[in-house]
This record gives sequence, C-alpha cells and structure tokens, in this order.
Amino acid sequence: MTDGLPDGRRCATIAFAVLLLTGSALSGCARDEALFRRLAPARTGITFVNALTPSETLNTYVYRNFYNGGAVAIGDVSGDGMADLFFSGNQVSNRLYLNRGDFRFEDVTHAAGLTSAGIWTTGVTMGDVNGDGWLDLYLCKAGPPGGPRRHNELLINSGQGTFADSAKAWGLAIEALSVHASFLDYDLDGDLDLYLLSNPLQALDELEPAPGLRHIPDPGGNRLFRNDLAPHGTRRFTDVTQEAGIYSSRIGFGLGVSVSDIDRDGWPDLYISNDFFERDYLYINNRDGTFSELLARSMPSVSLSSMGGDVADLNGDGWPDIFVSDMLPASQARLQSKIFFPSWKEERAKFEAGYHHQATRNSLQLSRGISPEGTLVFSNVARLLGIEATDWSWGGLIADFDLDGRRDLFVPNGIYKDLLDQDFIGRISSRDTLQRIMRTAADPIMAILARLPSEPLPNAVFAQRAAMAFENLSMRWGLDEPGFSNGAAYGDLDNDGDLDLVTNNVNMEAFVYENRADRRASGHWLSIVLQGRAPNTMGIGTQITAWHDGRQWHVEQQPARGFLSSVDPVLHMGLGPVTLLDSVVVHWSGGQQVRLRNVATRQRIRVQEDDDG
Repeated sequence: MTDGLPDGRRCATIAFAVLLLTGSALSGCARDEALFRRLAPARTGITFVNALTPSETLNTYVYRNFYNGGAVAIGDVSGDGMADLFFSGNQVSNRLYLNRGDFRFEDVTHAAGLTSAGIWTTGVTMGDVNGDGWLDLYLCKAGPPGGPRRHNELLINSGQGTFADSAKAWGLAIEALSVHASFLDYDLDGDLDLYLLSNPLQALDELEPAPGLRHIPDPGGNRLFRNDLAPHGTRRFTDVTQEAGIYSSRIGFGLGVSVSDIDRDGWPDLYISNDFFERDYLYINNRDGTFSELLARSMPSVSLSSMGGDVADLNGDGWPDIFVSDMLPASQARLQSKIFFPSWKEERAKFEAGYHHQATRNSLQLSRGISPEGTLVFSNVARLLGIEATDWSWGGLIADFDLDGRRDLFVPNGIYKDLLDQDFIGRISSRDTLQRIMRTAADPIMAILARLPSEPLPNAVFAQRAAMAFENLSMRWGLDEPGFSNGAAYGDLDNDGDLDLVTNNVNMEAFVYENRADRRASGHWLSIVLQGRAPNTMGIGTQITAWHDGRQWHVEQQPARGFLSSVDPVLHMGLGPVTLLDSVVVHWSGGQQVRLRNVATRQRIRVQEDDDG
C-alpha cells in the first residue's frame, strides 16, 4: 500500500477510525482487501513503456491513430505451462517477457528475434498457425507507409525460443493501417482462417455519409483470408473478402473484431465495431463460405464511436452477449467539455442514408435468441445496467474476476491528449489564435499539441453482484489508478485459478495486476487446456458448457478480445460455491462432442479432441 502499512494493519486502522467517528464498526473490512494488487516493475521485471514522441512531421494531426496505443497478448509461447506476456510498441520496440514463476518475468525480446524499434505495431494475436503445437504471433502494423518491415508479420515459433517472419510465404504480408486480426475456422475445415481489421488511408475530412459507400471495396479495407492447401503440401492464405460478403470499404474505420457463435448454430460469426459515422457490422455465417450482414435487423441501436469490445454470455442463458465501448464520460464536467452531440437533423440524415441508429455511449447487446420469425434479436441494455458511460474507453473484457460465478466487465480507459476537448477546439479554431501560432512558433503543430489537455483516467471494472446487476468496484478492487490504458488482456499468470490483468499504457509503465480471488474460500473455478487436432491445436472455435443443478456456464475459445489484444487461451470459468460440476460438455469446432461427468472444481484439466469422454 502507498502508506507503507501491511494490509491487515491498514484495514484495522481504518476500522478504528470509523468506529471513533461514527460509533459503528466498518463491516467486512477484514475480507474486503483489494481484489487486485498492482505489482511494481522492480517486482515483475516488466519495464515496458509505450513511449510516444510526436514531432512536427508525425503527430495526431497527420496520423489520426497516433494515440491509440498498443496491445497485450498472453499465452504460453515457451511451452513450460506458464503464461508469457507480449507487448506491442508504436515508436518503441515490442517486448516479449517469459514467465519464470511467482510473477517474475524475463525480457527475451532480443534473443527471440523480436526487436522492432521504429516499426509501428498495433494489434497482436496468438495462435498456432502451422499446427505444430507452438503459439505463433500475428502482428498488425500501421503508422506512416513505407520503410522496412512495414508489412504485417506472421512470426512462427520455432519451439527453440526464437521466431521468424513467414508472412510473405503464407500470403499475409499486408501493408495497410492494420488494427487487429482474429483467427477463426469460418468454413469448419479444420484449419485457421484470418479476419484482418484495417483502416483506410483516406483522410476523414474527405468523407461524408452517403448511401451505398460500404459496398464499394477499398484497398485499405477489412479482409477475410481463407487458409488453403497450396501445391507441394504447403499452406497459404487466400483473400476471399468479396466472395464471402465482407465489407472492405473506405468508411470502415474498425477498432474491434470479435468472433463468436452468436446465433448458436455451431458456426463462427463476426461482430465488427466501427468508429466515426459508419455503423457496426454483425456478420452471420451462412455455412457455405459466405456471411450475411444483419445488424440493422437484429439491433435497434449501436454505439456511435465504437471502439473495442467482447462477446460472452453474461446472464447464463447460453447465448453470447456483445459489449462495445464508446467515449461517453460519466462525470458532468467531462461530459460538458469533451463531447459534441450532433443535431437531430444530422442524426436523421445519417439514418436515412443507411447508417442506422447510433448514440455516443457504450452498448451491451443482450441476446434474446432467435425470434419466432427466425431473426436473431438483441436489446441494448447498457443504460439500464448503468455501464454506458466510462469515458474514452478502448474496449472491454468480460470474465469472472472475483470467482463468484457471475461474469464481470473490465474497461481500459484514457487518451493521452484530449483531442475532443471542446474548450480547446473553441480556442484553437480562432483565426487570430492560429495566425499568432503560425507567426511566432518554430514548430506550430507542436505548439498546438502542447495546449491540448492531458488527463489520466482510471480504468473501470463493473462487478456483476447479482443477476445482471452491475456495480462499479474499480476503487474497491484496486483498479482505479489513473492512466492512459489501451490494450488489455487477462490470464492466470501464477496458475492459482484466478484471472490476472495486464494493460499496455501510453507514456506509462504497463500495469500488471495480481488477482487474489483464489484466497476466498467461496470462490471456485475450473481451467481448461484444449488440445485440438492439428492444425487447429488450440481448439479455436471450441465451445464448452458446464452444468450444475440446472445452471450453466458457457465459454468459447477465441483468444483475440478487447482492443488490439489476445487473452490467455487457457479457458476459465468462475463457479462461485460449486465444488462439483454435474457435467462439462466440450463441443469441438470439428463437430465432436465430449461430456465429462462429476468434474471437481478448483483444478486445471486438459481435454484432447480425440478423447471419447
């Protein structure tokens, strides 16, 4: 703690102070030690800082995503059973830290061949692409076009502690403003395909909402790649974007890609969240190599400035729900100074042009399942649940962090420069002010940037205290330290059964949080390691449902989640007081189903695709 007192003594001191002032004891103090504890770099060995240094020629005015930050990827790349950490850097090198146990990590970036100073990396996805049992890395690149290693990289894990870029050989050396990618087996042929989220190069001020724009392909748009068997037994990715019905237009400023079997038919679907005026996309798999985009039919409204998100079953009904973050502040002061709301006339014009109903706030699309008419139906309940306003939020992660059997929501926050500050915009847009800056400043853009406000914001975590009843417990859980967090991921870094959290921060050391939920006797859990049939050795697309006394917990193996990031592929369920599950049903993406009976909790189990259950 910052006051130097041990947790127990500090809690007793606070309780005594409350008793003196109020005459009442502070109930629950002994058990309410912060759920998470931030570990210092000196403790972990993780010293990564995503340091951004703007210049007159490279800044947020010439590159709009300058402050979007970097990713976190968690997974066991060394094969020792411990989850390792990968951070992507923009102007600084990416970093790979191997987990040596007890929250101590070793920087092996140089030895692994992963040094990348000056190469702008954005999203990172882990997956076993070549089916050899070792986790590989797919790195998205952005920043100014051109230069060495500017293409996206597919880094194949040798199994000997090194990685080699094979993107060109596999057909994935794409040069674009790539944001994130997700592996999926969309055609269920047993290998991993790839959805690539990219932003067009065109300037925003050249675009206006108009009918039909999303149907016009653009070289910088999103792409879907199918994994095919090439001559001589090699494999290569084929661009099937157009034939699969995927939009790749110049207005698709996507910031999030989520893969899930959203309609529960056994085939993976896609949710793409788009920033600026383009609406989000809901792609339902037609099971014939194509997708149908059905958002307008299924969702009454969506977020306007959609960022990253997550898809998971929040209410335990077996249907995946969809969270997408936006930029609505919770405080009245920031609400008035940071957000500009368009007029009703502008909103109506956008709707009539085909951009649906959009609002500046987080969305939680609660699945209602399939209607009698055969339509997948959602209700946007974020405002009802009080989770619609978390400020400049980059994404969300849905998981059970306190092991009470209900999933919670973590939201990383903060923009290093408040680009939408209305007071700043009002001042700087004055002709006299601009002329004075241009006349007196040697570097006018840097002079303008120096005037932009910069306010660190706490990350947010909403605990599901009862069925679909959420409470912001950021402070109580120890996650309220102000910062500029972008990418975030969860994983069990110390193999104790709870999910630890890691964030990648702009101009700040990364946050590494130890979760201490395992110390609570009532918190039970089950971790599942999947061993799929090659080449899909991680079992991506596998669905697991655990049952106890009529209650179910449903999870899917899809590591690419949140904003830019990739979570630990070891699947995790928080189960509350349950000590023995009636059954655990594993539905592999290839169609095989395995049922395990009378499964004890508080353990890590391994399931192989060839098991007969």
